[in-house]
This record gives sequence, structure tokens and C-alpha cells, in this order.
Amino acid sequence: MRIVSGPGECPIIRICVHMKKTIKLGFIGLDTSHVTAFAQILHDEKDPWYLPGGKVVVAYPGGSQDWELSCSRVAGFTNELRDRFGVEIVSSITEVSERCDAILIESVDGRVHLEQFRKVVGSGKPIFIDKPLTVSWPEARTIASLASEHKVPVMTGSALRFSESVTGVFASKDKGAIIGADVFGPMALESTQPGLFWYGIHTVEMLYAIMGQGCESVASICNVDHDVIIGTWKDGRMGVIRGNRKGNNEFGGWVHREGGSQCINVSADAKPFYRCLLERVVDFFDSGIPAVSLAESLEVIAFIEAANASRGSGRSVELPR
Repeated sequence: MRIVSGPGECPIIRICVHMKKTIKLGFIGLDTSHVTAFAQILHDEKDPWYLPGGKVVVAYPGGSQDWELSCSRVAGFTNELRDRFGVEIVSSITEVSERCDAILIESVDGRVHLEQFRKVVGSGKPIFIDKPLTVSWPEARTIASLASEHKVPVMTGSALRFSESVTGVFASKDKGAIIGADVFGPMALESTQPGLFWYGIHTVEMLYAIMGQGCESVASICNVDHDVIIGTWKDGRMGVIRGNRKGNNEFGGWVHREGGSQCINVSADAKPFYRCLLERVVDFFDSGIPAVSLAESLEVIAFIEAANASRGSGRSVELPR
């Protein structure tokens, strides 16, 4: 805002508003409900949680033919994106990268993320990879290496880590430093996505949002209906995950501080966690700075690798480095 006036004149207030350019987004993989949920928030100005700043303009359907959950859903989501939101559907991944400003790899199958990433990393455009980054530690390291080689910013993460309840933990520090955390959530298993890589990644991401990097080892106890995973950090703190395959599907937990504990209840949040995630993603595409460092995201994958190994052996397992 500038205030200007000539001799003997009343001041005139000139308001200059800088309008950001709407970012053209491209989806790769239309086998998840995330794509239509995201498009709703980004496109529908009447939606109470509408988010300006990005529009989905192009998409490649993809789909994993060896996984019924993936291939059976592609047609429905593809049709909705095209017919309801006006998204151009193309026949190759490279066409997506050519027609957009920023890329979201949305394929529900983490096994294909590295292959898809290889095809677009050369574009130099920022890339968001929906959870999981990959389903193996060596592949995660390869993605990080390719991102560094091509100087491409990369972000990944579960929407649960950005929920109001989780981020609200840091609004008040009157109880002192965080000394530990217990989080819980549903932990369905899927044979194509080993162990915690399917639904367990949500609670792992919640734990890392609270505890940060620095876990050294993981020990898991599991049976048909439940998993309990204990991570030990290098500073002596411990973080616990409880996953269930029987009963409710709620996410939540407790954050323990030096002066008391705080409850996390994601189901009580007013703002949808998809909206919370998209705020960070659009900001990332605008600034090139991920809301979660790739180093932390790599440690999340390492944590899951160790937890999966411990599930099979029952022993404490160090994170791969």
C-alpha cells in the first residue's frame, strides 16, 4: 500500500495487490480417491475448504494391473476428473510433465513411484510424491540421489502429519520440551505394500511430525489384530505406535512433555487433513521449499523397513543407513 498526495490535495491511498499465478498441476496415477478429493478442494470455489493457488490441468491414469484395488478404480476417478473438473487426460507420463508447472505422483501403489519419478525428474519441476515415497529403503535413496542430481525439489508425506491436532502440539510450549509420544491408528495390511508401508505409514508420519529425526532402532510386537512399535531415539526419547486391525479407525495419541502430556484427537479437527496437506503442497510448489525435508522422509522409510524386519523377528532392529 502507498499513500500519495499532491500539494494541497487529500492523500490518495493506492492499494496494490500482488496476485500469485495459479500453478498448473499434473497428476500421475488416478487409482486413489486422493485425486478427486484434491481436485474438489482446488477447483470448487463454493466448497467451504476451497484452496486457491493451484488447478489440476492434466493427468495420466496409470494403474497397477496386478493389484485389483488399483486397476479397478482407475476408470471411475479418470472419468470424474475429466467430466467434473475439466482435467485433460493424456496417454503418457511425459505428457503430464510437459503440460504443467508442478507434478503430483498420486499412484496408490508405492512400488511404481521410483519408475514414475525417473520419467519426470528431468523436467526440473517440483514433485510431490503421495505416501509412501517408495516401499523400499534402497529405492528411497535412489529417489533422493536423482533429485539431488537434477536439482529438483521433492516433497512427500501423509496428510495426517499436517492435521490440526498434530500441528497444534507446537502452538504452546508452556509444558516444556517433548520427551516422547504415543500415537495410534488403523493399520490394515496389504500384500503388495509390505508391512507398515500401506496404512501404518500414517502413524509413523504422525510420530515423526512430533519427535523429529534421530531414531536409531525399532522393536515391534504384533499379532493378527494389533501392532505395537517402539522407536528409540539417539537422545534416549522413545516413541510408540499402536496400530489396530480390529475395532475403530480413529487416529490420535499423546505427546509427553517435561511438564505434562497433551492429547491428540484427529477426529475432532474442524479442518479436513487433506486441506491441511494441500496448503503445504501448494506452498511447496510456489516456493520450492518442502514442508518436510527429504532427509526426514528418508528416515521415515528407514523406520518402516526396520519395523517390518522386527515384525518378522521380534527383535530390536537398527534403522538402515
